[in-house]
Amino acid sequence: MRIIRIIKSINTARHAATALCLVLAGTAGAAETRPPLTLAGPASVVSFPLLHMIDSGALKSHADRVTFRLWQNPDQLRVLLANGQVDYTAAPANLPALLANRGEPVRLLNISVWGQLWLVSRDPLVRRYADLSGKVLLTSFSRDLPAILLDEVLRAERVAGKVTLRRSRDMQDAVALMLAGQADHAVLGEPMASLLLWRNARAGGAPLYRSQSLASAWREAFPGQPALPQAGLMASSRRAPDLALSRAVEHAYAASARWCAAQPRACAELTHRHLPQLPVAAIEASIRVTRLDSRPASEVRPQLEALYRLIADKHPQAIGGRLPDVGFYGP
Repeated sequence: MRIIRIIKSINTARHAATALCLVLAGTAGAAETRPPLTLAGPASVVSFPLLHMIDSGALKSHADRVTFRLWQNPDQLRVLLANGQVDYTAAPANLPALLANRGEPVRLLNISVWGQLWLVSRDPLVRRYADLSGKVLLTSFSRDLPAILLDEVLRAERVAGKVTLRRSRDMQDAVALMLAGQADHAVLGEPMASLLLWRNARAGGAPLYRSQSLASAWREAFPGQPALPQAGLMASSRRAPDLALSRAVEHAYAASARWCAAQPRACAELTHRHLPQLPVAAIEASIRVTRLDSRPASEVRPQLEALYRLIADKHPQAIGGRLPDVGFYGP
C-alpha cells in the first residue's frame, strides 16, 4: 500500500508539473503573439528619436520586438509602405498627405523637424540664398518636398532663373563634389551638411561656411506662415486604425525627441551605434543646428495646412491635389 501511495504521489506531481508547464507555455505564447513593430526613417535628425525609443525600450509594453529600418529616399519608403514592411516611419510632411489623398488610410502623428536644409558655400560673402544670383548651386533634390521648398525660396528671393541648379546623384555625391573642389555652393540636409563641414576640416581643405538655413530663408520669404513643418512621424495604413498604439508611439517619440534635443552628445553616440557611417561629431552638430521639437499633428494643423495650400497651389501632385481630411491629423 505504501508503494501504491508513493506512485500516486509521483503521478500527481507529474500532472501538476505538466499543468504548470502548459500554463507557463500558454502565458509565454500569449506574450510572444504581440506583433513586432518596425520603425523606419532616413539617416537624418528626424530618425534619431526613433533609435532612442528602441534603445530605451520605450515601447516594451506594446511589442516584444521593435526594430529600425533605414530607407534612402521617398521612393523606397513608398515601396516599403505598399508592401506593409513598416509600421511607423519618419517622413517628409507632404508624403503622408499624398498617400492619404490617394486613398491610403495613413495618419500623420506629429511634426518634429522644422527645417533641416542648409546652404554651404566656399564664398564667405554668400550669406543667404539671395546672394546666389549668377552662381551654380549643387543640389541632389529634383522633386519631393526639399526640391519644392528650395524652388519656393529661390522664387521668393527673386533669384529663380538666375541660379543654375546642378543636380548630383544624392547628398553623398554632393558632399564628395564639394570636398573635391568641384562645386562652390550646395544645399544639403542634415546631418550631411555637418558631415561635409567635419570632413573638410579634418582634411584641411579650403574653408567652407554654413551660410543660411532654408528655414530662416522661409521665415523671411513667407512672414505670414513662418513655421516650416518639414518632417515628422506617420502611421502606416495597417497601424493607423489602432489609435491607442499610435498614441503611445507618438508620446514615446516626443519624449525621445526631448531627450535628444537636451542631450545632443549622448544622442549622437547612440545614433552612431546604429548608423556607424556617420561620425559622432557630425551627428552632434546636426542636432545642435536643427530645431527638433515634436508637436502632435492635430496641434500644428494650421501650420501644416498653410504649407499644404502653398504646395497645392503650385505643386499639386506632391500632396494629391487637395488638403487631407481632418481625421488625417494625429491618432
